[in-house]
Amino acid sequence: MRVELIEMSKDPLDIIYSAARQCYSSKFSFDIFKKSKKIEKRKKEEFVKEIVNSGHESVLEHVKFTFAVEGVSRALTHQLVRHRIASYSQQSQRYVKAEDFNYIIPPTVEKDPVLKKYFVEEMERIKETYKKMIERYKEIGIEGEKANQDARYILPNAVETKIVITMNARELLHFFKVRCCARAQWEIRELAYKMLEICKKKLPAVFEKAGPKCVFLGYCPEGEKFTCGKYPLKKDVIKEG
Repeated sequence: MRVELIEMSKDPLDIIYSAARQCYSSKFSFDIFKKSKKIEKRKKEEFVKEIVNSGHESVLEHVKFTFAVEGVSRALTHQLVRHRIASYSQQSQRYVKAEDFNYIIPPTVEKDPVLKKYFVEEMERIKETYKKMIERYKEIGIEGEKANQDARYILPNAVETKIVITMNARELLHFFKVRCCARAQWEIRELAYKMLEICKKKLPAVFEKAGPKCVFLGYCPEGEKFTCGKYPLKKDVIKEG
């Protein structure tokens, strides 16, 4: 899996600072933004941290991050696009031929020789069937995207894909709360942590405490049945209080 930052909002601290100040000021936000350049960075960081800690996150929506991702499965991206406050551009199986597709092998399959044998054999069988379908389509006068769009129906969730993701800072905080959790599926959790690592480096004032919900809350909100045990349950925290 490879995750790279394509671009992020320029001057994110100044954007958040001026947006927050606008809510309580009669001044024009553009003028506030220009003046914020002269404010010491440490003071702006402290201001933004207070915003995050207080839960007033709407002003974070003005800052966005765009990531390039490859080496992930369609099983992952099916989960990813459920986060609807975001923009996605994914490699098309209609316009890009998949005759020799790469595929993602789950760790549980990778470490068991028997499971891996079943898995790889099935992937190779699907490849061959896909090729035969494309060849047959050509014989009956159907080529290109018209052939690809129907042949792709046999492709597995394991097929490797590439995707561009754009999320604002507030949505990223939510994404990390849900997908960094031990309950999240392993592959999207790996993606979330790679994205989080980038965000922490680029904008620590917002993301220094980001991660699964328990990290921010100090307790696990998932309940006894689903907790991983790293943090106490909410009911136990209340008892101690």
